[in-house]
Amino acid sequence: MLPSPETVEVEYITPRRLAGGGDPAWITVLLHRACGWSHGDDPLMPRVILTSPDQKAQLRLDPAPAGQWWTLHHAPDRGRPAWYASFGAHTPVEIIAGFVDALTGPRLTHDEEADPYGPLRQAGWEPAWAENGLVSPDATTYIQHPVGEETGPWVATATLGESRPVWQARFDEHTPPHLIAAFTATLAAPTPAIRTAPGRLPPLDPNRITRTEANMPVDLIAFALENRIRTLAARREVPPAAPSAPRRPPAHPRRTR
Repeated sequence: MLPSPETVEVEYITPRRLAGGGDPAWITVLLHRACGWSHGDDPLMPRVILTSPDQKAQLRLDPAPAGQWWTLHHAPDRGRPAWYASFGAHTPVEIIAGFVDALTGPRLTHDEEADPYGPLRQAGWEPAWAENGLVSPDATTYIQHPVGEETGPWVATATLGESRPVWQARFDEHTPPHLIAAFTATLAAPTPAIRTAPGRLPPLDPNRITRTEANMPVDLIAFALENRIRTLAARREVPPAAPSAPRRPPAHPRRTR
């Protein structure tokens, strides 16, 4: 059935960690408009550079043919050394968003106690063949964190087979645990990814990925990013201070004769 003028054809893709990158605006526009990150203006370079309001974090989206497209560097802060995180070109923006939303959200009181493996275990991920790692139930994605004399970075890898890597995410060993836990929570979430223009998607393995076509109202697609911006921008709004009670004039002592 052809879509009506009021709808657009989309695909629901499960698992979403294998759905492809998606629209970068889900991250870049959100950081600029909802979180106040400034951006550079270099029309001669096919890249985006965003800097946090406190100048401590910088996100680069650099579409290089090889390597990680998304790279975030954070300066030393509150006794924590500098750290970085990076994501490959085909990392779904919905999964990167879990990390970014936690980074720009309110600081948690017990964020050092977060367990990045917790959301994965709850979703049925099992111990992987790699040292100190977990693998998804469909064996397409695994994450590991070497622990020993020298603690290494966290590395998450999505594949369609031993020789078919899809994307990789890397987190420095000094990355705050609650940010990695936010990433793993979105990594394990069962919610499908929604992709427009299905014909433009790269070939996906039908034995591992479920694709369901549907017609979605144009308004829902057009305003999805605006709704996301509005929701996260509300976190920055400071509630007005409660009006103080009017002060009573000082009492004058009664004059006695």
